[in-house]
Amino acid sequence: MKTHIKAYVLASLFMVALTTQATAQSRRSSTTSKTVKTTTVKRTTTSKRIPSTKVTYKKPTKKVISVRTVPNRTVIKHNGQNYYYANNKYYTQSRGRYIAIAPKIGFRVSVLPANYRRIQFNNRNYYNAQGIFYIQVNNVYEVVEPEIGTIVYELPNDYEKVVIDGLTYYEYANILYEKIQYNGTRAYEVVGIIDVQ
Repeated sequence: MKTHIKAYVLASLFMVALTTQATAQSRRSSTTSKTVKTTTVKRTTTSKRIPSTKVTYKKPTKKVISVRTVPNRTVIKHNGQNYYYANNKYYTQSRGRYIAIAPKIGFRVSVLPANYRRIQFNNRNYYNAQGIFYIQVNNVYEVVEPEIGTIVYELPNDYEKVVIDGLTYYEYANILYEKIQYNGTRAYEVVGIIDVQ
């Protein structure tokens, strides 16, 4: 009788040990698969809109590019004001000179600037040219703000480094980017928009 009880207890303990080991292995494998799927550790801003008062530029003054004339320019009217487009740049006129600017949200052009890149994000087609995002509206292209999470592989030459809450980002045309690794390549992800106040 003692032999049967010992055999029964040993068999029960053996079954409990196997069950515990199988449970532990399944927990370990589910944790491992989650770790493998994570390829990039990102810092993200908590909000899409960042007040300009929270943004500190690394350079104290921004380089302003101005020219005396803009040959072969196209005039673009936006909110009752004339803007000028030539050589893949937008200009505004001030004191007899033309100052290069990033186009305002809502600008519409009939032809995209040269060297644009098509970017697909959240089932939406963007066209990015020199850091400016466009979408097609009927037969024209309108300047828009990109969605948070949109990824580009290069920034315009005149981007600015900024600091927000102690973290460094890249800014162009009030769009904030964070440098990331995406599919093994350096890229920049849109993480916010600066609200100019």
